[in-house]
Amino acid sequence: MEVILMQDVKALGKKGDKVKVSEGYARNFLLPKKLGVEANAKNLNDLKLTKAHEAKLAKEELEAAQAFKEKIEAGEVRLSIKGGEGGRTFGSISSKEIAEAAKSQMGLEIDKKKIRMEDAIKSAGTFNLAVKLHKEVTAQLKVVVEQK
Repeated sequence: MEVILMQDVKALGKKGDKVKVSEGYARNFLLPKKLGVEANAKNLNDLKLTKAHEAKLAKEELEAAQAFKEKIEAGEVRLSIKGGEGGRTFGSISSKEIAEAAKSQMGLEIDKKKIRMEDAIKSAGTFNLAVKLHKEVTAQLKVVVEQK
């Protein structure tokens, strides 16, 4: 019997997959728990429409991420850090501070979790940080740190 999965099922398939299973497994487990529906003409058409809609949404999301990438790369964020003699600094700059500065200086809402930093910034200089906007889109945010 062929079944269209409505949710991911371990060792069987992912949501939206059309799989062939034994009739007993389908009738006693998949169908009663709403993990799948029978693969008839109506359900196959619904699946096709759903996948087309999801593809359209994914395309719009990708285009929005690419447009946001251009805005991020067009500007820069300026921050200052307290420093002492010999280039030593007190404290560090985290992704939270960078996200807040991007909002105030550039007017861009960047999630602090999407800013990729190996360590906190502890010195003055210019840094290019990766901002993961989408699984296929990564922007480079220019951060200029000045010492007070």
